[in-house]
Amino acid sequence: MERAEAEAILDGDRETALALLMRVGELIEANRRLEVRVAELEQRLNRSSRNSSLPPSQDPPSAPPRLGKPGSGRSRGGQAGHEGKHRRLLPLERVDEVIDHWPQRCHACARAFGEAERIDAASPQRQQVAELPPIAVRVSEHRLHRARCPDCAAETRAKPPAEVPRSAFGPRLQAALTTLAIRNRVSRRDTVELAGEMFGCQLATGTIDAIVQRTGEALEQPHGRLAAQIRSAPAVNIDETGWRTTGKRRTLWGALTERTALFRIAPDRHQREAKALLGEGYAGVACSDRWWAYDYLDPERRQLCWAHLVRDFTAHSEGLAAQKQFGQAGLEIAGRLFAAWDAYRREGDRAHLLDQIEPLKHELKTLLERAARKSTKTKYHRLFAANLLKRWPALWTFTRVDGVEPTNNHAERGLRGAVIYRKLSLGSQSGNGERTTERLLSASITCRLQGRSLFAYLTDVSTASIRGDPIPLLA
Repeated sequence: MERAEAEAILDGDRETALALLMRVGELIEANRRLEVRVAELEQRLNRSSRNSSLPPSQDPPSAPPRLGKPGSGRSRGGQAGHEGKHRRLLPLERVDEVIDHWPQRCHACARAFGEAERIDAASPQRQQVAELPPIAVRVSEHRLHRARCPDCAAETRAKPPAEVPRSAFGPRLQAALTTLAIRNRVSRRDTVELAGEMFGCQLATGTIDAIVQRTGEALEQPHGRLAAQIRSAPAVNIDETGWRTTGKRRTLWGALTERTALFRIAPDRHQREAKALLGEGYAGVACSDRWWAYDYLDPERRQLCWAHLVRDFTAHSEGLAAQKQFGQAGLEIAGRLFAAWDAYRREGDRAHLLDQIEPLKHELKTLLERAARKSTKTKYHRLFAANLLKRWPALWTFTRVDGVEPTNNHAERGLRGAVIYRKLSLGSQSGNGERTTERLLSASITCRLQGRSLFAYLTDVSTASIRGDPIPLLA
């Protein structure tokens, strides 16, 4: 304010005073908006895997260390008096060769032992050594001869048997290369080098890509049967993550049951994609996070992930005043809930679980209803509280339905390998590449959940494809 303006106010200049007061009001409003913006930026700066959906790999250096179990105070490794663990010897029927070693001389008097003196004084010490034989691909040449008919002079060429592949590679080699690409996430160039060094097989990167795509095409029917089984499952865990196709944003969706996994690459994270994966009329229980795309599901047939809620409560506990108290109270309730769930997993007593959860439901509802009231004290957490109240039944489905857990960790673990694959391969390069990836990822994780060998399954798939037989299913 200039001196002349201040003197004009003192002299009773009404217009000047009004203009200055209006200016003060504008500055106060601008300052309020800036304070809100600064608070949002500080909250974003403090985001980590503890209080948001960020993975631990993206935690900033300033993030506090993740809490672990308290140390025992003992040094690492086996402790004094510990019996120790050793590799178990294989039974003799699984041993390919037994080699006997006898002492040449007495260690005390140096007397040489004769052939007739090789008699065991005690049971021999056994040591088994596992070793790879020299590996090289076995190349077979199939010659299709022509013969001329002596009656009509027509030439006829032999046809290859059904088990002979039309390509230059057999089913086991194709399965091995595909397993390296999808399960072990080995790049095409590294696979070329590995095949040359370990298998003695010279390949090109394009050849490996063609083999992977051909295997993905053969999995069309098993993938479709997986989709049908997922949509009829009584309980399913569902989640989504980012994907890239030719550098453009896409979304990888995953739906998993206890023994099956289904992946699908879609344009976005919209609700229509969730319906395409689960079906619009899905009748089972879906465990997920609070993403709005799942809101078409009945809250009574849904389970919200409490691990996500712990991160949300942690973020609020790092706020101020009422927000901090709200977050701390939520974390305390969540801690008691997980303690009750751990006891149920050990004992299997659902009645006891319900007895422990009932007071927690009352405490949480009171906390959320108080926080959802419109007030300046609750402006930072009332939307979160209202959101949970709106989906209240979905917080407790795990207490009454067998096979449903309070977290969505099963789906997140299933997607973890796909995320690493995306980072290493930069995603897909075409629509066909998307179909290949989603089918192979589904086969890989399903085999792991079922305790099956992916290599053995893909060998059966390639063999059936070569012979024209029905493709073995995963569901």
